[in-house]
Amino acid sequence: MLKKGDKAPDFELPTADLTMWRLADFVGRKNLVVYFYPKNDTPGCTLEAIEFSELMDEFAALDTLVVGISADSCISHGDFRDKYGLTIELVADTDNEACEAYGVMQVKSKDGVERRGIQRSTFVIDKNGVIRHALYGVAPKDHARDVLALIKEL
Repeated sequence: MLKKGDKAPDFELPTADLTMWRLADFVGRKNLVVYFYPKNDTPGCTLEAIEFSELMDEFAALDTLVVGISADSCISHGDFRDKYGLTIELVADTDNEACEAYGVMQVKSKDGVERRGIQRSTFVIDKNGVIRHALYGVAPKDHARDVLALIKEL
């Protein structure tokens, strides 16, 4: 698991618009909020994405970009974005490359069946590419506002 002070692992993944999004392209230019979520169009993930989108102007005013990552496909991300009018960037980690690098893959148990899945987690990364906050196992409600408060402290 990553912690405060670690260098944020770089990744390059496709967006809902089928363009490539690379963390390194923003180092030295923007603060970043990189959040990992289990699945598009589920109640908690939808709530979280909508709350981040509603605060996008406030994040932008603080020179901060927000990117959401799940293992869903680019097409699924596009449908999710369009259905709810999301303004955050969504990237597809179908091979769990970034998920593994950030330590968010966890064993989950449902109805006695264990499987690996994404633990809802958020990373606040400063303009130097350093993790300032590594938040694992977060709850979706009001999380975006809590993260905004952390950005204001940078």
